[in-house]
Amino acid sequence: MSRKLIIDPVTRIEGHGKVTVHLDDDDNVVDARLHVVEFRGFEKFIQGHPFWEAPMLMQRICGICFVSHHLAGAKVLDDMIGAGPKSGSGVTRTAEKIRRLGHYAQMLQSHATAYFYLVVPEMMFGMDAAPAQRNMIGLIEADPALMRRVIMLRKWGQEVIKTVFGRRMHGISSVPGGVDKNLSRAECDRLLNGEEGLPSIADIIDYAQDGLRIFYGFHAKNRAEVDGFANVPALNMSLVDDDGNVDYYHGVLRIVDDDKHVVREFDYHDYLDHFSEAVEEWTYMKFPFLKDLGRDEGSVRVGPLGRMNVTKSLSTPLAQEALERFHAYTGGATNNMTLHTNWARTIEVLHAAELIGELLRDPDLQQQDLVVTPAAGAWVGEGVGVVEAPRGTLLHHYRAGPEGEITFANLIVATTHNNQVINRTVRSVAEDYLGGRGVITEAMMNAIEVGIRAYDPCLSCATHAFGQMPLIVTVYDPAGNVITERVRS
Repeated sequence: MSRKLIIDPVTRIEGHGKVTVHLDDDDNVVDARLHVVEFRGFEKFIQGHPFWEAPMLMQRICGICFVSHHLAGAKVLDDMIGAGPKSGSGVTRTAEKIRRLGHYAQMLQSHATAYFYLVVPEMMFGMDAAPAQRNMIGLIEADPALMRRVIMLRKWGQEVIKTVFGRRMHGISSVPGGVDKNLSRAECDRLLNGEEGLPSIADIIDYAQDGLRIFYGFHAKNRAEVDGFANVPALNMSLVDDDGNVDYYHGVLRIVDDDKHVVREFDYHDYLDHFSEAVEEWTYMKFPFLKDLGRDEGSVRVGPLGRMNVTKSLSTPLAQEALERFHAYTGGATNNMTLHTNWARTIEVLHAAELIGELLRDPDLQQQDLVVTPAAGAWVGEGVGVVEAPRGTLLHHYRAGPEGEITFANLIVATTHNNQVINRTVRSVAEDYLGGRGVITEAMMNAIEVGIRAYDPCLSCATHAFGQMPLIVTVYDPAGNVITERVRS
């Protein structure tokens, strides 16, 4: 008799999701899906608000990647008032560098959280370890010195965010055409030199390399398992600069194939000319794809693995050294190994730390040219903003009426871009670990979650509705027995 396995909820991710695995009579996998079962309607209820409120309101989508939403929204506002890159002006050097500083700080602390708290437990204890052990408390008990360094790494990143945005979470810095404050030399020196209870930038760059050390050690002992885990194909997409290297804040969108040939490169303002979105009745999350290639061939991978596949080099010495090792491992070919996302993530932690150190030493942060005043009649009323969030390419698109009220908003977040490749990963892991096994263990089920966690999905950011989702209400008695169930399909 065929059966359905359900993992609900998927743990150690942001948001709420479940997995269903359908098995036939011989316990072979027929289908496997990630269901995003929550809905959040930010695109709708932002409508009617003044456009200048968008970066403040839209960052409330998430308590983790709020800086990315704030900056993507800010770039939209630059466009709308005629001060964006397409206007020929753009924000000042000081404003852009202050925005970049906050953005890199979020990259640092968000990646550190995802890697050390959510991924490393399986590296340290194994996928078959008891759930009570494979968590942050287990890590603290096993290696308290390492976790003290991790906590200080995150704390320092949050201190940079607070310095730029005024708060560690949901602060405000960007305004239409720039930023509302610069950074004093004393503020920068405090972060560079450290103080009691706060590391220096030299310490942070050392702590940032802990992730690489752990991955290299784990990989050396478990090479076949790591390399063979969910090797799934996808196109790779990232913002890049004029030299074809990743730029986390600005650039053009580049998409490469398995041979690293550029299959598409375009101004992100033109995303509607290139992307469409498919929907399924079993999830609130949509499936973006390149129109001319179709849903299967045209889906993309974004985030750390996608970016390291796209970029030719990195701009800081230690991160560049790590990238060269990463590229050499596949002989320069595209890397489709899902667990190597964690390798790419640790490279970006180090890159972010080095970039922050460079900016904190930059005297432009003390300049007073903070806001561009657009020329009379420059109002456009529409804009698109894209940044590389920790999880991948994030797009905001707004339109506003003549009085400045928002009439339209569309978001394509990194996890939405990754939806197709995440589902491929779920299917691949289910086939390798569950298919034909008969007896299903906790470790086998956890393997599917490990595959999902590699993408560090943010389901709260990624959920949208199209059409009508089914509603299932189940009533239980105090003993847990089902009394009745009603389904609206």
